[in-house]
Amino acid sequence: MTAPLRIGPYAVERLLGVGSFAMVWLGYDRALDAHVAIKVLAENWSHDLRVRERFLDEARLLRRLEHERLIRVHAVGELPDGRPYAVLAWADGGSLRDRLAAGEIPAPTALRLLGEVCAGVAVLHRHGVVHRDLTPGNILFRSAGPGGGEQVLIADLGLAKALAAASGLTARAGTPGYMAPEQDDPGAVVDTRADVYGLGRLGIRLLAADPSSANPTRPHPPRHSPEIRLRDDVPPAVAAVLARATAHRQAERYPDAATLHAALIRATGPAGPATVTGPVRHQPRPARSYRLRRAGAAVVAVAAVGVAGAEPGGSGSARSVGGTYATGPLTVTLPPGWSATGATWAGQYGADGEPEPALVMSPQPRRWAADPRLPGAFVGLSASTAARATPAGFLAERTHGDCTSAPARVTRQAGVEWTVVAYRCERGRPQIIESAALHPGRPALVYVQIAPPADGGPDFVDTLLAGVHLR
Repeated sequence: MTAPLRIGPYAVERLLGVGSFAMVWLGYDRALDAHVAIKVLAENWSHDLRVRERFLDEARLLRRLEHERLIRVHAVGELPDGRPYAVLAWADGGSLRDRLAAGEIPAPTALRLLGEVCAGVAVLHRHGVVHRDLTPGNILFRSAGPGGGEQVLIADLGLAKALAAASGLTARAGTPGYMAPEQDDPGAVVDTRADVYGLGRLGIRLLAADPSSANPTRPHPPRHSPEIRLRDDVPPAVAAVLARATAHRQAERYPDAATLHAALIRATGPAGPATVTGPVRHQPRPARSYRLRRAGAAVVAVAAVGVAGAEPGGSGSARSVGGTYATGPLTVTLPPGWSATGATWAGQYGADGEPEPALVMSPQPRRWAADPRLPGAFVGLSASTAARATPAGFLAERTHGDCTSAPARVTRQAGVEWTVVAYRCERGRPQIIESAALHPGRPALVYVQIAPPADGGPDFVDTLLAGVHLR
């Protein structure tokens, strides 16, 4: 295969990988002095309109969701022969598949990675998206800065579908060994529980006592739950969680990635109890057998409500009183005509394993994420974020690629010192304000993302921040 010299404005350095539908090249952006990954639709699929549209849908979806836990899209373009390409952030740390091929990952690291992946998939689920192809090759690593840290990223959403359309899919899609049983049934409804199954299979691959037995080539037959044999240094309760996640019946799994993540955190705690799951053995301790019990719909509903998310655009039941809204330690003063909704910050968990508090406020909170014409704001409080980043450092992780930023400013409102960065955008929302501060009385970071109204005036942002009260 001859490498092209250039793709659009990017110099091509080498081939990064080849998949069924696309090739990925390492490119260099001379203007920004940065490397990028350029994903190009394979030539043999260039005339299939369905595949072409799926390829472009992935770029649009990633661009719409833009989140630090998802691979970022910088631009799209078209080759002279008409094939589309997408310019992505380069995951310079490679993939989880690469690391597994290099050898066993220590259990504490593997458990942390699994939690990071669950948090990334939870972002998709909060926005009504099912990935449907969660494999080690689709989990990537990117350097996070000079301190040697790295981000865990979810990639390759080419098979992802909006939940509203998932049940209409008729083609078999997914990777054997990680694909939920219902994905092999053209008449089945595919929802977030398919990703829970894939996450469970990833967990088994990461933590299995015998990794060679952790990659079945097809889903388990009905009414059969395989033994899960984990390494000696994995908490026994983790096996129980993974068995429930990979249950053959959808109704017996966790309802979504956030609920699975919360269960994993509890299972790895000092007193993590064994939960309702399928037959499990932990190696080399004596065999432990957890018999799968059928969970009633009411129990599943309670679990889902317990970790309801409020990613920007989240949903929930609004509760405003006298122009204010309160959830946990957060209380906000609502601008005239606005209401609020939400309970927790999706993908963010405290030391106790509980989701951290957040809310969304807007004239129509349920529509804010999907409708760029609506003003609104997301407010979240996170102790776990404060432990790893300063307000300025956290905002540096949340840039907007197609927007122009003003220099960061600092403003003190209601006794809280805020770092504020304003973005002007040519597409979507014309203005996005990113702001963060430290809680004045506890080790926690408060984050506020604002889309101001067109007639909000220059003081709108500071007035809104002054109305954020922390207990």
